[in-house]
Amino acid sequence: MPATARVTLRDQFLGVLRMASGTKVSAADIRHEWFVVDASGEVLGRLATKVAMVLSGKHRASYIPYLDTGDFVVVTNAEKIRLTGVKSDTKVYRRHTGYPGGLKTVAVKEMQEKYPERVIEAAVRGMLPKTKLGRKQIKKLKVYRGGKHPHEAQQPRPLKIAAARGGK
Repeated sequence: MPATARVTLRDQFLGVLRMASGTKVSAADIRHEWFVVDASGEVLGRLATKVAMVLSGKHRASYIPYLDTGDFVVVTNAEKIRLTGVKSDTKVYRRHTGYPGGLKTVAVKEMQEKYPERVIEAAVRGMLPKTKLGRKQIKKLKVYRGGKHPHEAQQPRPLKIAAARGGK
């Protein structure tokens, strides 16, 4: 096969790849929208996965892994979240002070009574990348107790969380 024929086939193949990848999206093209989620009666993990997906931008057709294509999410009624199984009795959050013997543990039940926002934030943070991009994405999560939030000026749209099939 002549060299010119191979170059032509290669160019055709690369052209097909370019068409398949779609148009280029830059950081300036991305418009961040606002969504609001009512967490009352929702299961923590199911809510957190949906919120993490929207924060990272995976719900969009123009998702790019290295760009912040996600949207802002406001979660209300954080104190009304529920845990399934025995997690409310057994789940603990651990952190270390940095000093010898400085491992601190807090039960999820205690955390939910004092700071219900942190329970949702911790669940969503665990589902985002542990990089600069993940730290930028978690800043777009706003969690509040009660049904009120100070982001009405952004006109957030409601985000539906699919109900579990065959649940109790």
